[in-house]
Amino acid sequence: MNIATTAAAVPHVRDEHEVSSVAFQTLVFSMVLSEVALCVAVSFGWIWLALPLVVVSAHFMHGILIGFHEASHGLLRKSRRLNEFDGVLIGVFSFLPFSLYRAVHQMHHIHLAKERDTELWPFVLPKVPRWTRCGAALLELTLGFFYSPFLFLRTFLGRTPIVRSRKVRRRIWTELFITAVFWTLLIAAIAYFGVWKYFLWMYLAPAIIAGNLQSWRKYIEHVGLTGNTVNSSTRSIVPKSWFGRVFAHTLLHEPYHGVHHQNAGLPHRALPQFTAVLAPKTPDDVAPFISYRQALPDLIRSLANPRVGAQWRN
Repeated sequence: MNIATTAAAVPHVRDEHEVSSVAFQTLVFSMVLSEVALCVAVSFGWIWLALPLVVVSAHFMHGILIGFHEASHGLLRKSRRLNEFDGVLIGVFSFLPFSLYRAVHQMHHIHLAKERDTELWPFVLPKVPRWTRCGAALLELTLGFFYSPFLFLRTFLGRTPIVRSRKVRRRIWTELFITAVFWTLLIAAIAYFGVWKYFLWMYLAPAIIAGNLQSWRKYIEHVGLTGNTVNSSTRSIVPKSWFGRVFAHTLLHEPYHGVHHQNAGLPHRALPQFTAVLAPKTPDDVAPFISYRQALPDLIRSLANPRVGAQWRN
């Protein structure tokens, strides 16, 4: 599907970048409110309130990670500088250089579900033993906050790095340096003021949960599918209820994942308007699910032998 043609087919969305920015700002504001409430609960020792607030904060953090994804497509902000700033900032907090994520994610779109799709390593490689793939899945689904930076950094620091541009590599090293300096100063400040419990409750706990939510969503989107087209290698969620639509909005409409893969230039606000492209056209195509809960069993059945891509059929 042609990007320009599709965007032009949404005449009532006059500035999709602006709409995306407002949605993201609302998401950030919601997370700040949940963090303030969590701070109050922790300070008074209200564990009964702190526990659910950690989950709420984790959900909003997950949404912000999807904002990181939007920024990699240049769709988060109308201003390119603000788009880059937000991407780098989120990358610092998630230990993942924005420029590295953008390079690897571009490969994911260009080589979706093929052996060069490094974002879905090692599940796209038939030569990788089953126990290795199962181990990778176990780590990513339980320790996604730590595993995701490893997954991307291995493509940068390995023997055959996919990022070869000297300019991009310098920028990635710069972002790694900024991350190291920021976290060194932050940990020093936390230790000096003795506020470890606030760091653990307000950042580390929800961040770990958000990292796992990110991994589970990614797996629902692709793992276990062995097709060679977007609709046969992607699970999409098309919610029918008002709650499902609000939930999708808090995830910047990432559940409409097949639409995004068919047209990466569409801002998230427009994705629900093009669900017709998700209609199965071949026996291998996967029909959209109405919720993540409905899609989850389809993923779980594949985790005993996690694979992605048509190369597994050979």
